[in-house]
Amino acid sequence: MRKKELKLVVTFHTTADAMAMEKVCGEHRVPGRLIPVPRSISAGCGLAWCAPPEAREEVLEIMAEKGIEQEALHECMV
Repeated sequence: MRKKELKLVVTFHTTADAMAMEKVCGEHRVPGRLIPVPRSISAGCGLAWCAPPEAREEVLEIMAEKGIEQEALHECMV
């Protein structure tokens, strides 16, 4: 079982936005991965981007640059 750590969790309104995030972050080497939305968070599409908290600015910058809409940003133990 994976050890829980503090992570930045970005939720999305649509699955299309979540999938676009995965593609863009892979192409630009932005750290993180897609995960199911943690139970402690309620979100629209059921998928979230999980990244180290120190990558917050990089994640927000790439989302703004590529027009990917977030539902919410959370910092939680994942």
